[in-house]
Amino acid sequence: MPKKLASLLAVPLVVGLVLVGAKLQVRAQAPAALYPVAAPLDQYLIPSKNSELELARSAAPASLSNKAEVLVLTKGGYETAVKGENGFVCLVERSWAKSTDDSEFWNPKMRAPICVNAPAARTYLPIMMMKTKLVLAGKSKEDIELALKSAMDKQELQAPEPNAMCYMMSKQQYLSDTDKHWHPHMMWYVPGDSVKSWGAELPDVPVYAGYVPQDRMTVFMVLASQWSDGTPVTH
Repeated sequence: MPKKLASLLAVPLVVGLVLVGAKLQVRAQAPAALYPVAAPLDQYLIPSKNSELELARSAAPASLSNKAEVLVLTKGGYETAVKGENGFVCLVERSWAKSTDDSEFWNPKMRAPICVNAPAARTYLPIMMMKTKLVLAGKSKEDIELALKSAMDKQELQAPEPNAMCYMMSKQQYLSDTDKHWHPHMMWYVPGDSVKSWGAELPDVPVYAGYVPQDRMTVFMVLASQWSDGTPVTH
């Protein structure tokens, strides 16, 4: 998998970000982790409800996001700020959308606006809601990993439905410290390790893919040529 995709799979992603690929041999003592534990909850919150609502909607073009349900994060978890009418749900994911083994799992700067369609709202979003509940309860990464595994083993969390997908086209996205405002894109969620099913990663195929073991799904990513506000990508 390309290094760029390995650092971005989200979300979730915004499906959980997983680092995959070659391991570098470390001869010197590794530096201390930048985010070894959770930051105070206030650092993950956006003070203005309207600001978070607008940021969530920026994940997709207004023709879609203006009619979507919008969730905002509070001290009690994600709450519905606006009811929708088109089946889409928009929210701003935080760092725990990543897999628990990601070095930025506790990064309080991460803001990942995302709009999921109805199939993803039914089958991907519950993973995000469960992780959020556990984070707000003060659970460790180890506890979260075990809880997710148990819920999936018991089928309390379902595999992605067919056509489950999302938009991540916000110009204001902050996906990681190294890829802050990376690139507008769309993602599809497919059960199990299905990387080869789309022919992704082959020469001249414009599709990235990565298997996220913790979520038991493959994320396919297709880049867009413009941001959600219609402005072109210049990088």
